[in-house]
Amino acid sequence: MPNRRTVLGATVSLIAAGIGGSAAKADTAPEVTTAYGRIRGITAGGVHAFKGIPYGASTAGANRFMPPRKPEAWTGVRETIAYAGRSPQAPGSAQRPELASVWGPVDTLPVGEDCLTLHVWTPALDNAKRPVMVWLHGGAFSYGSANSPRYDSINLAKRNDVVVVAVNHRLNIFGHLDLSSIGGERFAQSGNVGVIDLVAALEWVRDHAARFGGDPGNVMIFGQSGGGGKVSALLAMPGAKGLFHKAVIQSGASVRFAERERTAKLADAVLKQLGIAPNQLDALQALPIAQLQAAITPAQKTLPKPQYPLLDRYNFGPVIDGKVLPAQPYDPVATALSDDIPLLIGGTRTESSIFLAPDDAVWNRTVTEEDLAQRIKALAGDKAAGLLAYYKQHYPSASPTDRLLYMTTGSNFEVRSMLLGERKAAKGKAPVWMYRFDWETPAYEGRLRSPHSMEVPFVFDTLGVIGDKHRKEGYQALADKVSRTWATFARTGNPSNDSLPAWPAYSAGQRNTMLFNDTCQVVIDPDGEARQLWSKAATV
Repeated sequence: MPNRRTVLGATVSLIAAGIGGSAAKADTAPEVTTAYGRIRGITAGGVHAFKGIPYGASTAGANRFMPPRKPEAWTGVRETIAYAGRSPQAPGSAQRPELASVWGPVDTLPVGEDCLTLHVWTPALDNAKRPVMVWLHGGAFSYGSANSPRYDSINLAKRNDVVVVAVNHRLNIFGHLDLSSIGGERFAQSGNVGVIDLVAALEWVRDHAARFGGDPGNVMIFGQSGGGGKVSALLAMPGAKGLFHKAVIQSGASVRFAERERTAKLADAVLKQLGIAPNQLDALQALPIAQLQAAITPAQKTLPKPQYPLLDRYNFGPVIDGKVLPAQPYDPVATALSDDIPLLIGGTRTESSIFLAPDDAVWNRTVTEEDLAQRIKALAGDKAAGLLAYYKQHYPSASPTDRLLYMTTGSNFEVRSMLLGERKAAKGKAPVWMYRFDWETPAYEGRLRSPHSMEVPFVFDTLGVIGDKHRKEGYQALADKVSRTWATFARTGNPSNDSLPAWPAYSAGQRNTMLFNDTCQVVIDPDGEARQLWSKAATV
């Protein structure tokens, strides 16, 4: 009997293989022999899909907080026809109920520590050596999975002749509890096992890409939000060197990660919260998942404000440990480890709108000038006056609510993308391309504008999945351009293609930025004065 993970039923998997939730006809049952055993997938929409492939063993019990281990081999043929693997999740933040399914159906698979899985979509099982696009999901290193229907890659793979891989791995306290100061050498890598998982997944891709019609010598990593942070980390990890050749950071640039003085305090707070002594770490590995999850929020509340609030984003996230991550990836300069990696980087116009949606004043568009000034002063300190004046002058018809969305996007997202992009471009080794996604969704009476994550279904060409509330004239044409642009970058290391106007690379002297909208255009240094002010606010 083949060894199988617990997965959804075959009927559900066929539905999930389609676009927009519609059932997809399974034409064949393709099979591939991996290093650990034979797998069987499905063919739907002209694309072969293999879901829930293990690239590592279970991380439960004695393997908790430890580097990933290879999966156990199996006999017979393993069915890989449905999503499997979702790390235990961190508690979610407050959200408006109407936004719970803003991006379509959510992953409802049970969580568990047997979560080192990946999914593969390929147009053909041949020797065509297609570009391989490896997707790292968002969720601030704390939640999310690769199983969202938004990431279904039938269209991306078929229309652009690429192989797509999406990765699940350990998150939050399970992937980033730094016990090194307590547990010594045995737990030396515990703070980074979540990103070491990603290296293991990329090693699997290197060893197996050719079996799925891909080229292991032409791999692009791409990720959005926390996934962009994962890309940022991999760019600075010696263990990942040579495993990928291009990178895309979408709305998740990470200039800095936590250092051990801070992560040691967090680990101490976790042990105190759980009532476990430093010499009882074996007990920590035996605790139920729910008990560890319950410690996440109260432990984080004990931490002081970070040194650079606009740059230091993650508590349970990668750790600068001198080995897995030797140094800050882009502070004060770009890491030399990825000098040879072309980079595409950017975000959406009003990232913060979805995070501020629970705020009634923002949702009802009743933010006042006084309220705006107070909020920006809390973010920018003595740079607030200059920023308020800039946005009032350059956006005279924008309401205080809209200016708040522009400014909080500048402080929480754009400043990190700009710092990372300009520091990498300054090396003059590999090119950088900057973009901004300006298209606005009509959903919820247009309140969200161009929110965080809006570009994702355009990249994957899965507009049908997110539903009609986002539909407006021309949006599929834009998805065609965006999806093609990402695939072109994967293929050549240059996103330029004949569906877009000429797009020169980004540099400090010529800050060319592609604005994706109904009409796409390149603008030099959009909101440049504000960029300079936010950069100063973030780094002092």
